[in-house]
Amino acid sequence: MNRPNPPLLPIGQGPRVIVYHQTHHKPDGGPPVSLLPLVTENTGITHVIVAAIHLNDPPGNITLNDDDPETQKDKYATLFGEMAWLQQAFGVKVMAMLGGAAKGSYQRLDGDDVARFEAYYTPLRDLLRKHLFDGLDLDVEEETSLPGITRLIDRLRLDFGPSFIITLAPVANALLPNQPHLSGFNYQLLEQIRGHEIAWYNAQFYCGWGDASSTAWYDAIVGLGWPANKVVIGLITNFANGAGHVAWPQLEQVLRTLRQRYPTFGGVMGWEYFNALPGGVDRPWEWVANMGRVLRTPLPPAPFQPQIPIRPYGQPATQPLPPAPHAFPAESVKTLQDLGFSHQQAIAALNMTSGNVEYAAGLLFQD
Repeated sequence: MNRPNPPLLPIGQGPRVIVYHQTHHKPDGGPPVSLLPLVTENTGITHVIVAAIHLNDPPGNITLNDDDPETQKDKYATLFGEMAWLQQAFGVKVMAMLGGAAKGSYQRLDGDDVARFEAYYTPLRDLLRKHLFDGLDLDVEEETSLPGITRLIDRLRLDFGPSFIITLAPVANALLPNQPHLSGFNYQLLEQIRGHEIAWYNAQFYCGWGDASSTAWYDAIVGLGWPANKVVIGLITNFANGAGHVAWPQLEQVLRTLRQRYPTFGGVMGWEYFNALPGGVDRPWEWVANMGRVLRTPLPPAPFQPQIPIRPYGQPATQPLPPAPHAFPAESVKTLQDLGFSHQQAIAALNMTSGNVEYAAGLLFQD
C-alpha cells in the first residue's frame, strides 16, 4: 500500500526551494512556460526569481531578457498574471533578478555620479513597484565596487521597506578566501557591513565555480563562518544548462545530509525552471517536487552530529576541495597549474576570461 506524502512545511519554515525563471516560453516560439504547476502539484516551492532585468543605455531602457516588458505586454501577460496568482493565493514570494551574464547594469549603477545612479535606478524601482515584486536578487557578474553595491542595497531598503527581500547570487568561489570571482568586491566585507539587509546568498555551485556532488564545498563555506541559513546551494537543473549537473539519486543524499547536518540549512535554488529534469520541458515542476520532498517536509529527530569547526576567514581548509566540474580543456587547466596556481584558481580564472589561457594567467598574476 502506498503511503501518503507527508505534509509540507508552511512557506515561512524550513529550507527554501527556489527556481530561477528566465526562459518564459517553450522552444521555437512555443507557448508560455506556466508557473502554475509549482503550486497545483504541491511541489513545496517557496520562491520564484524572474530573470533577468537589464539596465541599458540610455537611462530608462530596461529589458526583461531581450524585450521591454512595457511595450511587449502580450508576451509577458501570462508571466505577470501567474506571478500574482502565486503570490496572492499561495504566499509564494516572487522576486526579480538584476544582471547575470549580460554585463552593464551594475556598471551603470556604480561610481560617484549620483545623478547617473538616479537616472538608471529610478526606472528600475518603478518597474519593481508596478509588478509588485517581493524582492530583488543581485546577480553581479561584472566588476563592481563595494560602495556601489552597498548604495544599491541601501536605496532598495529605503524605497521598499523592511519586508522587501534582497539577495545576492555569488559564485560559490566568492564565499571562499583568495579566489578569483566575478563581482569585484569582497563578499565577506559586504556581509560584515550590510549582512543585516541581505536575506541570503544564492551561491552558484556549478559551471566550474563549485561542486554539489558532495557536501565538501558547502561544508568549507560554512566552516569559514558563513551562517548556513544564509547560504543557499545553487544547482544546475539540466546538463544542457551548464557544467555541474548532479543526477537526482546522488543529489538527494547530499541534500539529506546537509539538512541533517545544519538545522538551519538555507535551501536550494535551481538554474533554471523551464527544462528542469527529470520532467524536462513538459513537466519541469518535477525537479521542484523532488526538492520539496527532501527539504520541505518535517524533519525527523536525528542523532547528534558535531558541528564542523569554524576556522578564521582566510585560513585554508584542512582537506583540499574536490575539483569543480567544468567544460574547459584539460590542457588549459594544466598550463595554469604549471605556473603555480591551484586547480580551483585555474578554473575560476578561465571562467572569468571565457577560457582564454593567456588572459587567465595575467589575471592570476595580477591578484
